[in-house]
Amino acid sequence: MGELGLDYSTAWGRRYRTRLARELIHRFFLGPYVRYMSTLEIRGVENIAGSGPFIFVANHTSNLDTPLILSSLPAKVRRRTVVAAAMDSFFMDRRTAFKTVLVFNAIPIDRQRVNRRSAQQALELVEDGWHLLIYPEGGRTPDGSIQEFKGGAAYLAERAGASVVPTYIHEAGFLRGPKYAKAPRFVNAPNRRRHHVIVAFDAPIACGADESIRRFGARVEEAVVQLGQRISGDPDLGINRPTAS
Repeated sequence: MGELGLDYSTAWGRRYRTRLARELIHRFFLGPYVRYMSTLEIRGVENIAGSGPFIFVANHTSNLDTPLILSSLPAKVRRRTVVAAAMDSFFMDRRTAFKTVLVFNAIPIDRQRVNRRSAQQALELVEDGWHLLIYPEGGRTPDGSIQEFKGGAAYLAERAGASVVPTYIHEAGFLRGPKYAKAPRFVNAPNRRRHHVIVAFDAPIACGADESIRRFGARVEEAVVQLGQRISGDPDLGINRPTAS
């Protein structure tokens, strides 16, 4: 574990002793903490059926999104879930990297550019039967809307033959927004220590036999948006795409 960045070894995070320690952390600290901070409502858990593996593709508003999602998953699925975490945020400092792997079973992902090495590690884990949680926006939303998805999740699902579970987190940004969120609408809101949050899972979707990865990625993106529209009740919820300069 001497190296950092993409070279940081995370294999120890999937060993039996670490998994046991992580389970205790989730059962006695992280899960209770999430439920203390939010009146967490979970919808669509019946869509997480079968052996998978599943790739959970979610919108991203807050640093609390990962604890919220992991606390919403059935224990059997949570214990076999790997989290794709931004290399530049969580794997450039040894203490942060250690805690991120220990608590979240994370692996480093290069979100700045396409990196075959980080993609290959994620692919191998999914092919080995691990579920994967990924935020295809590449980071927390800067303005409160859903940002355009990057193509990594669709690529991994197609290559591994895995199903994608569209996932939407509603209003997590209001949970101590000044500390955990990025968008002004959350950062400038009152610093709420308790708020109602919904985590919703939609029916799994898979890449069609004759479907391109680009088309599948667009379908995954649209599925998350439509789920968000249903959960939020906002028919105007959509993707904020960058405009040409």
